[in-house]
Amino acid sequence: MPQPETNQPNQALPPQLVVLQMATGYWVSQSIYVAAKLGIADLLKDSPKSCDELATATGTNAPSLYRLLRALASLGVFAETQPNHFTLTPLAACLQSDTPNSIRACVIMQGEQYQAWGEFMHSVQTGGSSFEHIYGMNIFEYLAQNPESAKIFDESMTNLSVIQSAAVAASYDFSSIQTLVDVAGGEGLLIASILKSNPTLKGVLFERPYVIERAKRFLEAEGVLERCQLAAGNFFESVPEGGDAYILKYIIHDWDDERAIAILKQCHNVMPANGKILVAEQVIPPGNEPFMGKLLDLNILVITSGGRERTEAEYRALFEKAGFKLTRIVPTQDEISIIEGIRV
Repeated sequence: MPQPETNQPNQALPPQLVVLQMATGYWVSQSIYVAAKLGIADLLKDSPKSCDELATATGTNAPSLYRLLRALASLGVFAETQPNHFTLTPLAACLQSDTPNSIRACVIMQGEQYQAWGEFMHSVQTGGSSFEHIYGMNIFEYLAQNPESAKIFDESMTNLSVIQSAAVAASYDFSSIQTLVDVAGGEGLLIASILKSNPTLKGVLFERPYVIERAKRFLEAEGVLERCQLAAGNFFESVPEGGDAYILKYIIHDWDDERAIAILKQCHNVMPANGKILVAEQVIPPGNEPFMGKLLDLNILVITSGGRERTEAEYRALFEKAGFKLTRIVPTQDEISIIEGIRV
């Protein structure tokens, strides 16, 4: 008589162990952060190395570094090829500095925001930013005073934009637009992706003054500078004229309703009748299904002063107060969506 298979899937863990695994998730996140901050993946890009070599290069304690890498290897981040020697894995390769799929800056930024998460109770009890509670200033004031953190923040936004910009460019039909203004578009990855996909489109990149020079070099390297003007300023004061559509990716979620409406109104003030507003954000769905935006919303609560991820109904209300009619929400292959509005 045939015997039953013995390699059946493991039974589900008891609820208390599932919750315990969730509660200790920061053990993993902080371990990945330390490895990213130390640049371990960059040191391993050409060949495996011993933990002693890695410790010498990073100025760390070799036995402690070994314990870190052993734990990460058990999760598929790095691999121990022989005793005390480690190599890259596909997951670890994402922690390199200069690769197309790098998320090193994102990991470092999240790791360094961990102190603010340590005061999460403050945000839940008061509704205020625990980051601001700790540092006495909002995240943008802090970045203005801390150039190294600002550099990591900008690099992190670029890391994220590699995937998201391609998804936005591929998911929305820009063919009816003549000039697209990218409001607070960083170094220009989004507008470059859209311009390359739409050869007749013209663009304007609007950013803080200190970002503009880097953006110019990036857009030139991407081959779209001739079709993209650069403008510097503050979106609470004004945005450039001349666009028949304005796009804002991961901007509105940083602000409370009052300031979000103020930003949208600046776009409304300068666009023609029937001009379009395109807001690229994660739209919180109803129900209990997992959605990254629900956790991102908590990070926004911790880090910003009043920012939030929003539902379709909440975006519809914002648009109406700023003088727009929400016409549709276009999903992308990423969890980000394009919320389209028409000036009324």
